[in-house]
Amino acid sequence: MRHHPYDHRWRERWERRRAKRAQRMSRDWEYRWRVRHRWHQRWHRHHQNFKYSLGARLIGVFIVLACASSVILWASMDSAYGLLWAVPALLLVTGLAFGMIRHMVQPLHALALGAEAFRRGNFAHRVPVIHGDEIGDLAMRFNQMAADIQAMLDGKRALLLAISHELRSPLTRARLHAELVGEGASRDALLHELAQMRDLITALLESERLGSGHRALQLADCDLAELAHEQAAPGVALHMEPGLPTLKLDRLRVQLLLRNLVHNALRHNDAARRDVQLTLARDGAGVRVTVRDFGPGVPPESLAQLGQPFYRPDAARTRVEGGVGLGLCLCRLVAEAHGSRLEMRNAEPGFEVALTLT
Repeated sequence: MRHHPYDHRWRERWERRRAKRAQRMSRDWEYRWRVRHRWHQRWHRHHQNFKYSLGARLIGVFIVLACASSVILWASMDSAYGLLWAVPALLLVTGLAFGMIRHMVQPLHALALGAEAFRRGNFAHRVPVIHGDEIGDLAMRFNQMAADIQAMLDGKRALLLAISHELRSPLTRARLHAELVGEGASRDALLHELAQMRDLITALLESERLGSGHRALQLADCDLAELAHEQAAPGVALHMEPGLPTLKLDRLRVQLLLRNLVHNALRHNDAARRDVQLTLARDGAGVRVTVRDFGPGVPPESLAQLGQPFYRPDAARTRVEGGVGLGLCLCRLVAEAHGSRLEMRNAEPGFEVALTLT
């Protein structure tokens, strides 16, 4: 049938058919594009999981090692001198695999160093995040844990300092009022209790100041022999090596350390055996300080906890004998602030505390 030149219905039908065909092709293209896009997304997701998964990478290394070894062995079987080059090739492939595995697990060493730093109380240490895998995520959690613990300790330190400062004023007023009470056993007991409270507050303030380590010290030339002579008292025997070097120390803190160690030894010493031994000896460029008593000693299970705040091994040292458990804690903090370490052990008989100051 021939169309009339002015009849455009056939053209409209053709345009509609072409539009439908184009729309159908567009829908097919969009469908194929979505399928391809989903496949790309899935591939990238698996690639990312493989890249940031330590286990998947280790499996990949072992698969490559097994395939390479199989190819080398298969190729060496067709040659008369195959073993001459197959063995070095296997060693080379194994060495490369070992290097890759060592690189993957290298962050574990950094985690071990971070754990050791946190054990020493150095919460300012941060574990480097080397890879973005499970170990990297664990390193970030380690660092966040250290930051949270440091914030908690700073808050505790600020609270103790505020409480200790606020308690000093009413304690001073209470002591002044106690001085006005008539003399007698009650007045002496009250003054003794107030003195213990004053010593406790002073010890708390000092322990919190020493919590900042070396920054709390006021270093100057210090003669340890002179400080040791200040601790001379009945029941204390001094042993000092001549020609001890002069060291850069905080005189007041070292004086506090020696006084606490000697008084603690006198409190628990058995004078019937021997006097308390205070010994100073040269140790390289520093001085080795040792204080030993001849008392009952400390239960072995309590040695690891000595030096902790308010800890007292009651089986050997009862609270009736005085002190609240801050003496050795202050000594430990003073030693650590000077870069040393308090060494405590049972000397059989007695108890010995030693440290090296440089």
